Amino acid sequence: QVQLVESGGGSVQAGGSLRLSCTASGYSSRNFMGWFRQAPGKEREGVAAIYLGRGHTYYPDSLKGRFTISQDNAKNTLYLQMNNLKPEDTAMYYCAATNRASWVVPLSPSSYTYWGQGTQVTVSS
Repeated sequence: QVQLVESGGGSVQAGGSLRLSCTASGYSSRNFMGWFRQAPGKEREGVAAIYLGRGHTYYPDSLKGRFTISQDNAKNTLYLQMNNLKPEDTAMYYCAATNRASWVVPLSPSSYTYWGQGTQVTVSS
């Protein structure tokens, strides 16, 4: 079982930056981890993912260049650096993990088994 705890959310003005953290605990192999967001009335969407073994990263085209996912293995922590934030980035952000190594669609929520409780990001104009 993997437990995931996010932190780092908050309120920021448009153009600002935030760094989210996700600390993992509990024994289970993790192959892919990702960040997802969900705004009220919208479906959950992937914003960044990483294949932990090789460090391969995945982003939707719309967010490339603004969001960066990274990991610190020593701290069992996943990060999401978000720059040049826009009001449309306002959402609850979730960290997720899976121990699957195959048939994973990195930015698809359905590929992930373990989820954190989320951290709110609010961007004002």
